[in-house]
Amino acid sequence: MYQSPLVAINQQDAYDLLFQNYPDVVNITEMCEMLGGISNKTAYKLLQEDKISHCKIGRIYKIPKINILLYLNLFTLNFDRSHFDALPH
Repeated sequence: MYQSPLVAINQQDAYDLLFQNYPDVVNITEMCEMLGGISNKTAYKLLQEDKISHCKIGRIYKIPKINILLYLNLFTLNFDRSHFDALPH
């Protein structure tokens, strides 16, 4: 019986395999490479439109690798949303 080479793996294993040559927090240049060689201008636009969650320290952008994977829809974040239904104060 033929079994597809695409075997389901858990997200932690996938995280360990995908972009394994990149640190857990990347800069703009590394993010561009991870997204297939997009331009810096496109990368900044993605960040400024909050399509990829990031931190900005001074003028430097720091992007957690997991947020790039989330942007690519390779991961899902599973958490209990019931804690987020309170009204803001």
